[in-house]
Amino acid sequence: NEQLLHRKVHRPWGWFDSIDNGLNHQVKILCVNINSKLSVQKHFHRSEHWVVIDGEASVINGEETLTLTKGESTYIPLGVTHSLENKTSQTLEIIEVQSGSYLGEDDIVRFEDVYGRIN
Repeated sequence: NEQLLHRKVHRPWGWFDSIDNGLNHQVKILCVNINSKLSVQKHFHRSEHWVVIDGEASVINGEETLTLTKGESTYIPLGVTHSLENKTSQTLEIIEVQSGSYLGEDDIVRFEDVYGRIN
């Protein structure tokens, strides 16, 4: 399967490595480059739990704006608009645990994206 769907995937903001998956879950390590941001987005089929393992994360989780540091986390329920940003001069690393009925990369509705990837 890795021949067609590579484990490590590069994005304009950095990369993610899918380290575990099952029927209703997927675990990824996200590395967000210095001064980079993921799109403002939501998912229809999955929730996410983000745990900072290195660096500082600026997070939008619904109506809440958070700053998370090493060891801190936030849970993003299914259907909630969210975003992740690294405003610092150090790489940001996150463990993302996804759970839901469908975990494909196409379950993303983007509202804002600094890289022009609006659907």
